[in-house]
Amino acid sequence: MQGDIRSWPELDGSPKIQAFAGYKVGMTHIEMTDYRKFSVTAGQSIASAVTVVEVPPLNVVGIRYYGETDEGLRTLSEKWAETLGKDLLRRIPKRTKKEGEEKSLPVSPDSLSDVRLIVSTNPDLVTGVPSKTPDIFEVRISGSDLQSRLKYAEEHLGKEVKFSDFSKPGNFVDVIGVTKGKGFQGHIKRFGVKLLPTKNRKHRRMIGTLGPWHPDWVRNTVPQAGQVGFHQRTFHNIRVLKYSTEKDEDINVKGGFPQYGLVRSEYVLLHGSVPGASKRLIKMRDPARQKTPSLESVTISYVSKESKQGD
Repeated sequence: MQGDIRSWPELDGSPKIQAFAGYKVGMTHIEMTDYRKFSVTAGQSIASAVTVVEVPPLNVVGIRYYGETDEGLRTLSEKWAETLGKDLLRRIPKRTKKEGEEKSLPVSPDSLSDVRLIVSTNPDLVTGVPSKTPDIFEVRISGSDLQSRLKYAEEHLGKEVKFSDFSKPGNFVDVIGVTKGKGFQGHIKRFGVKLLPTKNRKHRRMIGTLGPWHPDWVRNTVPQAGQVGFHQRTFHNIRVLKYSTEKDEDINVKGGFPQYGLVRSEYVLLHGSVPGASKRLIKMRDPARQKTPSLESVTISYVSKESKQGD
């Protein structure tokens, strides 16, 4: 299960990908210098919780061209890489090259309004995730010049993109994921309403009333039992504290991360918590509401590798 990126911020400058994906590993804590300017501990060494996300490279398997219509963007054409991975064919049918198919732009540049990359994940590089079937999703290319974005897409078709092509330590990202599912739950757990008195008739863990007599229907604002969790959520302005590409730089805790195991690929450390359970694919996007400026670097003095298994 993966979240969908439903909007993209407009960014100027040189073309680059505006999103990346990784597998949530778990959490640990670090000691770092507090970079927050207006914090009471600014400039001091503090302990902080971080989330470890494994970010193996993504494969660019296709390009999708969009045109503007009265009803919004519409797909005009697609262009796929000549060779696709064997595992990727579990997601899509095998594509046969048609006779006379050109390798150039399949539509007129004048009719284009946007271009995006079709990328796939590499779960075979991650041992903590049992499924080896890649996930496919779209990634927008930033920049105000459409021609340079088209050139960027053509140059990266059939190649790999890394997290460094998307962001770097000190920058903010928006994290999009699907939260932990808790199933059908009652009023108290779902909305946190107050327990009724102990001498209440029949039940305590329920609401006292379904609403007034008029309007004579139950409104959707009344807390009732229902689905809890397994919802798509977006966490805005999560700071990237570290990005590691060195395989000998071990982040693994003693005994491995619970419900995940060992990190064997590239990883990032995100400040705080992010939605989703371990092993779940989460997506990182350029921030849409950033107000605080990015940092050049973050000073980390210690990363905890103690066991998370408990006593």
